[in-house]
Amino acid sequence: MCPNGGVGRVDFPHHLVRLQADWYRTYDALAAPRPARVTALRRRLHALSVRLRWHPYWSREVVAVPTARSELRRRGRALERGR
Repeated sequence: MCPNGGVGRVDFPHHLVRLQADWYRTYDALAAPRPARVTALRRRLHALSVRLRWHPYWSREVVAVPTARSELRRRGRALERGR
């Protein structure tokens, strides 16, 4: 779905999709049984969350934020899984 509500493709900067994939990798590492470096992982997850939330992409007027965030999560997970 396009940001303007039409059918089409949402274009994200590649680094934003990689940032979302990094968030998933960090979250998954933290969710694993008995994770190593818990404090470091929590700090990294927080820092990545802040970078994702306040990325300049979201300030664009043409972005339908809820739809785009869902699509970003889907693409980030796909990248993290190697698809």
